[in-house]
Amino acid sequence: MRIRVFVTATALALSAALAACNGNNGNSGSTPATPAATHNKVIIFVWDGLRPDSINAVDTPRLNTLRTNRGVFFSDNHSTYPTFTMMNAASFATGAFPGTTGFYGNTLYQPGGSGKDSSGAAINFNAPVFTEDYGVLDALASYYQSNGSALLQVGTLFQAAQAAGLKTAAVGKSGAAYLQDYKRGGYILDERFAYPLELAQGLQKAGFALPLLTPNAYPTGTVTLASNNGNPTAGLATTKLADGVTVDPRSTAGSPNNAANEYLMNAYLNYILPTENPDLSLIWFRTPDSTEHPYGPGSPNYRDGLRSQDALLGLLLDKLDQLGLAKTTDVIIANDHGHSTVGGDPAYFPLRALSGNASDQSGAVVTSATDANGYSVSGDVRLADLLTRQLGATYGNTFFDGSGCSYDPVHSGIKADGTNVYPTQTDSSGSICGRAGALYTTPSYAVPATLPPGATIIAANGGSDYVYLPDHDTARAQAIVKLLQSRPEYGAIFVNSRYNASACASGGDGTPFPGTLCMNRVNLESSSTSTPDLIASFNFSPNATTAGNAGVPGTEYESMQNNWGMHGSFGPRDVHNTLVAYGPDFKSGYIDTLPSGNVDVAPTVAQLLGITLPQANGRVLAEALAGNGDAYTVATGSIAPSTAATGLSIQNPTDPSGATAVAGQSQYSFAVSTKLLTDKNGKVYTYFDQAAPTRQ
Repeated sequence: MRIRVFVTATALALSAALAACNGNNGNSGSTPATPAATHNKVIIFVWDGLRPDSINAVDTPRLNTLRTNRGVFFSDNHSTYPTFTMMNAASFATGAFPGTTGFYGNTLYQPGGSGKDSSGAAINFNAPVFTEDYGVLDALASYYQSNGSALLQVGTLFQAAQAAGLKTAAVGKSGAAYLQDYKRGGYILDERFAYPLELAQGLQKAGFALPLLTPNAYPTGTVTLASNNGNPTAGLATTKLADGVTVDPRSTAGSPNNAANEYLMNAYLNYILPTENPDLSLIWFRTPDSTEHPYGPGSPNYRDGLRSQDALLGLLLDKLDQLGLAKTTDVIIANDHGHSTVGGDPAYFPLRALSGNASDQSGAVVTSATDANGYSVSGDVRLADLLTRQLGATYGNTFFDGSGCSYDPVHSGIKADGTNVYPTQTDSSGSICGRAGALYTTPSYAVPATLPPGATIIAANGGSDYVYLPDHDTARAQAIVKLLQSRPEYGAIFVNSRYNASACASGGDGTPFPGTLCMNRVNLESSSTSTPDLIASFNFSPNATTAGNAGVPGTEYESMQNNWGMHGSFGPRDVHNTLVAYGPDFKSGYIDTLPSGNVDVAPTVAQLLGITLPQANGRVLAEALAGNGDAYTVATGSIAPSTAATGLSIQNPTDPSGATAVAGQSQYSFAVSTKLLTDKNGKVYTYFDQAAPTRQ
C-alpha cells in the first residue's frame, strides 16, 4: 500500500467548522457546521461529459485560464459510479452516493408508478423508464411518497438553502437540472418548462421565448406561448451515413445543442440573475455530452461544442463583472462524468475507414478495407438478446429491456472478414417490429403488459447494465452472472446483498456468485425498490484510440444504443472527470492533487453558504479554500472478490451464441482500485478509480 501525506498550514479560526462538516464517504455522513454570518453567492456550472484532457488553450481558453492561473483545479476528481448523468445529478444534489440517495438513473425499473411525462404522454412504468424528464421524476416522487419513501432518500443542497431563506435557481438540461430542486422551492428553467408561473410570465414580459412544453406544466390555458415563440431548446439533427442510422463522426455541421444552451444562458444572465439575484444557482448544459454520444469524443463537432461552451462561460464571467458580483460570487465548473469512444477489441473488430463526403448522407459508408487509423465498427451489446440466445432454452422468452427492434448495422460489430455480427434482417410482415418492411439487427424485447413467471428486466443504461429479477431467483441470477463473466464485453459485476445478506454485511464478496462483489462495497445498495439485483459495468480499454478520438484516448462497450461515444462504465476515462473552482472563497492558481469527487461539491457549497448537509457522504474540500489548509494522508488500495469465477468458457465477442470460445481462458475476476483519504480527525473517505476485470 502506497501512502502520500499532504500537510499545509491550517487556519485555526476555520478548522473547527470544517472538521464538523467532514463525513465518511461510506458511512455516517457529515456533521452540521456552524452557519456563517455572511456568505458569498455560488454558481455551479456543469459541463455534461467534459473530459479533463479536453481543456486546452484553443478550444476552452476561458476555462483553461481558470484552471491554470486563477482558480483551483482538482486534478484527481471522481464521478460517482455508475458514471451516468442522473446518478451524478443526485450526488450533486445531496453530496451522497446511490446507496444513500436510493436513486438509480439514468434508466431504472420501478413498476407500480403512474403519471405523464413533460409532453403529456402516459409513462409506461411496466418497462424501464428514462429519468431525464421532470414529469417522470414527479411521477416517481409521487410513487415513492405514497409508499413511505422519497425520490431522494436524503435532503438536498437546494432544500437546505431554501430552508435558510436563500434564493435558488436551477437552469439547463432536462432532468439533471430539475433534480436539484425537484420539490420546486426556487426558480427552475430547464429545457422543457419554466417554473413557477411568476418566472414563466416574467420571461415572456421581458421578451424571452419559453421552452416549448411549458404550457403542459400548468392547468390548461394558464400559459400561452407567443406566436413567435418557436422551440428555443431544440437540437440540430445529426448527419448520418448512407445506412440512415449511423452518425458520421467526421461531420462539421456543429454541436447540436449550441443554440439551446445560448438561449438558456441568455435567460439566466439577462433575466434570472439580475432580476432574482439568486444566492445559489446551478446551470447544467448537455454539451459536450450530447455531442460526444452521436459523434464521439474528439470529433470536430465535439470541439465545436467545447468552443461554444467556453464562450458561454466567458459571458457568465463578464456578466458577473458588469453587475458588480464577481468579488462576491464563487463559480464552480463541474461535470458529471468523463466519456469514452464506443469500440470493441480491434483484434476481433479491426478499425475501418469511412468513404464518401461527410455532408452527403446518401453516400458515406464504412469501407470494406481495414485501416489501423480508422474508426471503430463495434462496441454495441444487447444483453436481452444475449440472454435469450444462450439461456432461452432454459428460461424461455423471459428477458426484456423495454425496447423494440434495433437496427444497428455498424456498432453492433463488423468482423475481420467483413461480415456483420448481427446481419441486417427485414420484418416482411410487421410481426416482429410492428412495421412491415422494417430493417433490424436484433428483434424486439419490449416488456409485455403481464410479466411471465421468471421474467428478467434489463435497464440498458449505456456503459453499465442494471439487471432486475422481480422474483429474485438465485439460480437464474447465477446463470446471468456466469454469462456476464464469460463475455469479454463486460467488466465488474456487483450483486445485491439479498442473495447473501450476512456475507455482504460483514464486508464479504458476492457469494454465492464467485468473482463478484456485494453492491454495498462500492456504495451502490439502498433500501429503494428500484435497487437492481445486479449491476454490470461494460469493459473498457483506457488507452485505445481511433481516428475520431486520437487526442482523447479510451474506448468501451455499451448497451446497444448506436453511438460513437458513451459513459457509465467503471473505467478510468469515465470515472475521472472535471472540477474547477474560482472566486473569493477559493485559492488562486492552485492545483489540488488530493482525491476529490462529485459527492464533495454539495458539502463544500453548503459550507460556503453557511448551511448544513448532515446526511452527505462527501467532504468539504477544505484544502482548496482561500487562507486555509489541512492535513491529510492518502493511501492507495483495492477491493476484489475473495475467489475468482472458474470453470468458465470465455466467449468470443464476435459470436453472440456463445458457441465460440477464447482459447485458454476459463477464469474471471476484477479489482476496484481505491484511494483512501484520511483527514486530521481520522475520518476516512474512499474514492474509486476504476474496476478492471481479468480473464485468464
